[in-house]
Amino acid sequence: MKSLIAIAVASAAIAGCAGAGAIETACNTSDRGANKRQLCSCIQQVADFTLDNRDQRMAARFFKDPHMAQEIRQSDNHGHEVFWKRYGAFGDAAESYCS
Repeated sequence: MKSLIAIAVASAAIAGCAGAGAIETACNTSDRGANKRQLCSCIQQVADFTLDNRDQRMAARFFKDPHMAQEIRQSDNHGHEVFWKRYGAFGDAAESYCS
């Protein structure tokens, strides 16, 4: 899985992105993403490979409302549980390839 993500990230970096995705935009506009455009771009590339658009929109909301992440993680909703597993895999991949 990690080698597939590395290939996808490298391919996306070579091809370039026409526009920023939801996570990249949220990252760039957050205080944590300030002056870290390359990092935010890398995180978006991993998100494009690991999360669908709906998941990306939800994850992007965590930048403005970190407490929402905690609510989703602790939710009894099955859909939230499934999302959280995908989100965790995305986070692990982003940490590995964007550090």
